[in-house]
This record gives sequence, structure tokens and C-alpha cells, in this order.
Amino acid sequence: LGSSRLVAAQMAGRRIRWEGLNGLPKLMDLLEEPVPGVGTYEDFNTIDWVREKSKDRDRHPRGKSKESTWALVKGISDAFSGWLLMLLIGLMSGALAGGIDISAHWMTDLKEGVCLNGFWFNHEHCCWSSNETTFQERDKCPQWKSWAELIIGQSEGPFAYIMNYLLYVSWALLFAFLAVSLVRAFAPYACGSGIPEIKTILSGFIIRGYLGKWTLIIKTITLVLAVSSGLSLGKEGPLVHVACCCGNILCHLFTKYRKNEAKRREVLSAAAAVGVSVAFGAPIGGVLFSLEEVSYYFPLKTLWRSFFAALVAAFTLRSINPFGNSRLVLFYVEFHTPWHLLELLPFVLLGIFGGAWGAFFIRANIAWCRRRKSTRLGHYPVLEVLVVTAATAVLAFPNGYTRMSTSELISELFNDCGLLDASQLCTYANGSEPKSGGNALPDRPAGAEVYSAMWQLALALLFKVLVTVVTFGMKVPSGLFIPSMAVGAIAGRLLGVAVEQLAYYHHDWVIFRGWCSPGADCITPGLYAMVGAAACLGGVTRMTVSLVVIMFELTGGLEYIVPLMAATMTSKWVADAMGREGIYEAHIRLNGYPFLEPKEEFSHKTLAMDVMRPRRGDPPLSVLTRDGMTVEDVEGLIADTTYSGFPVVVSHESQRLMGFVLRRDLIISIENARKRQDGVVSSSRIFFAEYTPPQPASSPAPLKLRGIMDLSPFTVTDHTAMDIVVDIFRKLGLRQCLVTHNGRLLGIITKKDILKHMAQIANRDPDSILFN
Repeated sequence: LGSSRLVAAQMAGRRIRWEGLNGLPKLMDLLEEPVPGVGTYEDFNTIDWVREKSKDRDRHPRGKSKESTWALVKGISDAFSGWLLMLLIGLMSGALAGGIDISAHWMTDLKEGVCLNGFWFNHEHCCWSSNETTFQERDKCPQWKSWAELIIGQSEGPFAYIMNYLLYVSWALLFAFLAVSLVRAFAPYACGSGIPEIKTILSGFIIRGYLGKWTLIIKTITLVLAVSSGLSLGKEGPLVHVACCCGNILCHLFTKYRKNEAKRREVLSAAAAVGVSVAFGAPIGGVLFSLEEVSYYFPLKTLWRSFFAALVAAFTLRSINPFGNSRLVLFYVEFHTPWHLLELLPFVLLGIFGGAWGAFFIRANIAWCRRRKSTRLGHYPVLEVLVVTAATAVLAFPNGYTRMSTSELISELFNDCGLLDASQLCTYANGSEPKSGGNALPDRPAGAEVYSAMWQLALALLFKVLVTVVTFGMKVPSGLFIPSMAVGAIAGRLLGVAVEQLAYYHHDWVIFRGWCSPGADCITPGLYAMVGAAACLGGVTRMTVSLVVIMFELTGGLEYIVPLMAATMTSKWVADAMGREGIYEAHIRLNGYPFLEPKEEFSHKTLAMDVMRPRRGDPPLSVLTRDGMTVEDVEGLIADTTYSGFPVVVSHESQRLMGFVLRRDLIISIENARKRQDGVVSSSRIFFAEYTPPQPASSPAPLKLRGIMDLSPFTVTDHTAMDIVVDIFRKLGLRQCLVTHNGRLLGIITKKDILKHMAQIANRDPDSILFN
């Protein structure tokens, strides 16, 4: 080595340091060995998709024409790990969904009575094996006892009614209290639907613990309790959150997904599809829901894997058979009559109602949630849940249609009245003989019980509209799909019966004459309920393609796609005319999440220089220089600012851009160097250059941090149109973009800057874009 000498300084926990010519210390590159924590993100920060994709690309060996057998095996196992992960997510989510369904059915029935054969049987299962069950009273059997029969020995009369009423309200309050207490004590993130937060997480935002094991455990338990309490909420939205928790936890078994945030989000997109697949028994609808409504980045590979995972989950749920009818779908329908072209008019009316209800619900619910956030109401979540539960139970019990679970109600409303139906909705006057060839009955005049049912349904509609507004967003797991569908199904059934009676009494009118002859079965009220349910769900969520597919998978009504499409599209147009945001986007904005909506168009003629910081009159941009700063200077800059990263320039005078360094990486690297490298002190120089000039013998050991610098940060010129900048942010998932002029750094645009700019343009408070 000539005049140079090699000194091995082997000290506990320190690296070997090499000394160069004339004893001068040679630079140590901190990334020769990976530093723990570098490349990770802090909580409530946005990931850098471009950097994560590069990191994943660097995992694979390059430049080898003939790969070794071991490299080939590693490549195959790497590709297989994704499919294995999808299989595990499907199995776990399907098993959990089956358990939730069975438990919720049992606990919902527990409010009304108990099975003597075994307390773990729900009402339906209890009466299945009974020989004493009659056709007219198929829900009554000696093995099932109401609470009044058990406690006071009476099944009829005022005392029995009061006893059942009190026990119904008491069980509802107990379930709601347990749900809100568990959420508050163990997993605050388990409340709500979870879909707004999952959309935000999939766009690149980090909320640590939101998809953790405690959230999964508490959400699963409290979801059963919340649904069983009789509150106006569903389990479908929260099941998406549960499936994403499963996906996130199982990602930790595979290094490829554990260490890469972008790859993990591809898995979470597939998990969201699994959630809808097990919620509705709709695997194809689940994949489309993830693509249309939830996912931010959805490559073709994720589409295939989502399809596979949704298939596995649906198969697992079918194996468990939670509904006991060997069917995967929740509300199987069997309509015997095809729809007529003229019926599109009432279907479009249902679409208009659905759009109007959706717009009203979003405004009312957001106003209530904002009130909850800004007043003392938000300080008492347990009391709020108990008051709403008590009010819901007290008002729901007297009306048979609100007392039953919402899923049962929708199933009843979708039902087509045949010979075997003993429902109040099917009690028509002077029942006719069925037409030849099946169970279909001709249109008949409505009897007194049908009119009584119509009044009860009208009151149930009013009740559901008001209660759902207050319930969604409380501190218990609460989905919106089923309550929205219930509102639409009630409205649809009311309209369907009205059209049916109109056709019966006025079959000679021009609109009925051609296709609805006397004694024919031409109007199906159940179909109107189905179309109304789709319209209201579309009005609230603004889903279109995925909603239609979910509805026909959910009901098996494949030939009714056109009515569903007409109502869904009308609903979306009407709702969009009254307000552009769906319920999930509205909640994202209410909570101040940094989410750049991909569906929203940016049509304003502003330039990058209008949005970038620093603005005119602001202090200059905080930057790092290539080789002119000491450790003390950098630590001072970090202490004085709260920025997530710093551009690196050649010098303060030239401002020529070299790269970008994240604040977290900078802090971790300096701390690591102080612990592990000899002689690093506050006056040590920091170099970001590839080649470093020789240092005086007396100078302390320098730091070379080029390894943590992003050498290709995204840049735009100051005259780039903002609609292009917004497109770049959306499609590449950027967290920041640097603005230059002739290669000279001018400023920086972050995701939050764009969101604030868009808020200002829409005349909203720009400071509302702060995570709260």
C-alpha cells in the first residue's frame, strides 16, 4: 500500500474505519450496510410510490445471462408468495365473516327469546327440527320461548308485551355498551365503517395501527355486538376493514411485502375485494368495488390476484354456510315475470328518489358528524351510543318491520309473493288460483293486511331515514350498505304495490292495455324493492358498475340488469347534481386526510409557480448543500423546521439541484453515524457528492450521505400547468415535486399544497386539509 497504513479499530458496536494517505480519514458511506429505519416512514406521512417501486426493482438480480439454480428457485418462490398470501387472506377473511354472520344471527334473536334445545341456536335453527311447526306459523315452535314465556309464563297479553319490550331494549343497550366500551378501551380505530380510511391508506397515507391485530380482534367482536344491538347499521363496510386487517397482518409473513409499502398496498387492494366478496357473497362485484371505489393504484397483476382471493374467500364462506340455506347470496330472489319496457318509468323515479336520498343523507350526516367533532357531544361517545341505541330500540319494537334485523327486512321486501308465502305483504284479498306452469300468482286486489303493512313500511321508511343519519359515524363499527339498501327497498316496495294495484284496477288504461290483461301477473313489487335498494345505495356511495354487479350477484336476478342500470345511473346523475362527493369522500374531507380524489377533474388554468412554496414574501426554501454543511448545521436545520424532506443543491449561490433527502433518513443516518463511526462530532462535514475533496489532517471524521439521497427527484418547471402537475401526483403517487427554472431550484409542491389549492378554488377553508 506504499506510504498508507491500515489501522483496524475493532471496538464494541463500531465499524472498521480505514485511513488513507498521510493518515487522513477516508469517508465512510453509511449505506454500505443498511441502516435500520432508513427508507421507512413516520406515522401520518405519505409514502413515496416511486421510491418504493425502485426499491422493489432493486431486489431482483440484474445483468446475469445464465441464472443459477438457486436464483431460479428464489424467483419462483418470490412469484408464488403473492398467490400464497392471497390464499391465506381469502381463507382467513372467509372464516371470520362466517363466524360474524352466525354470531350476529344468534345474538339478534337473543333479544327476543332463547332456544330450550340449546341456547346457541338462533330462532330459525331452533324450529328447523321441530315436528310441531305449522305452515302458517312456521316461526313458532315449542322449543323457542320468548322472554315473557320464560319469566312470567305468558306469551300473549299486555304484561307479556311489556316484558318482551323491556328485555328487547335491555339486550340492545347491553350489546351497544359492550361494543362502544371495547372500542374505546382497546382499539379506537375499530369504530366507523373504515372505508374512508382504507381509501386514504391505499392512496399512500400511513395510519399506524389502523390495520393492526388489536383493531382486527376488537372490530370483529364489536361488529357482532353493534349489528345485534339493532342499531341502523350494517356489517358490510366494516368487513372490508376486517379483510384489510387480515391482509396487513399476513403481509408480515413475507419479506417482500413487509418491507415495501407500495407492494403492501397492492395486497390491501385485493383484501378490499375480499371484504365485499364475503360481505355480500359477490366475488366479481368485490373485485369491481375495489377497482372502482377503493383502490388508488390497481395494476393488472392485482386484478388477477384480487379475483383469486375473492374466489377463495367466497368458497370458504360457502363451506361454512352461515345462512343455512346452501346459498352464498344474501337475498336470493326468484321472480317469475319479465319486466316490461314501460316499467322503466317507475324505475327511473326510484333512481331520482335514490339520488335525492343520497344527497340528503350525505349533507345531514356530515353536518351531524361535524357537530360531533366541534361540540361537547364528541366528548361523550359512550353516552351518545347508549342514547341512540335506546331511542332506536324503543321506536323499533312496536313496528314488526323495524324490529326484525335489517337483512331480514330487505329479504322480506325483495320477496315475490307466491303460493307458499305467509308474509303480511302477501295477504291479498280473494286469492286466485295460480296460472298453469308454476308458483306465480296473478295480480290481485290488496287486502286489509297489505294496507296495514304499507302504513307500517311508510313509518319504517321515516324511521330508517332519520336514525341512519345519526348512527353512521358513531364510535362503534357501522356500515352503510345495508341501511341504505333498506331505505331504497322500502320505497321500492311501496311504489311496486302502488303500481300493482293501479294496474289491477285500471288495466284498460293506455299504459297497461298492451301488456297487462286482467288476471295476468304483470307487476312484481319485489323487483321494485330490488331496484330501489340499488338506487339508494348508488346515491350514497356513487358506485355504478360495481353496484350493478353486486346487486345481481346478491340476488341472483341476472335478467334485471337493465332496470338496475337505469336506476343506478339516474341515481348518480341526480346525486351528482346536488353535490359531487360520495359519503366516503365527504368523510375523508371532514377528517382532513391528504387524499387526492382520482375521479375529481382539475380544470383551472393555474401554473406550478402559483402553488409552489415559498410564495412571494416567504423566507427562502430550506435546502442542504452538496459539501458545505456540518453535522451541527444540519441538526439545527432539522430542529428549526418541520419539513418532511430537503432538496440538495450544489451551493446556496448556484441553487442547481442535485437530489432530495427525507428528514427521517437524515436523522437516522446522523444518529447511527454518531454511535457507530469514530470521530463524528458536531463540526464533522457532511458530503452528498460522489467524489469528495481531501480534508486537512486536523479536521474531524466526515460523513458521506450520498447513499440516502434520491438522485432523481421529480421536477417540473415553473410554467407547467397545474392540471398536468395534479395528474402526475395522482398517477405516480408522488408526495412532493420540485419546481425548477433552467435547472435552478425555485420551490417545492407537496400533496397538501395541491389539496389546499383545490380547497381555495372551491371556496373552502384551505386549513381544513390537516389530518384530525
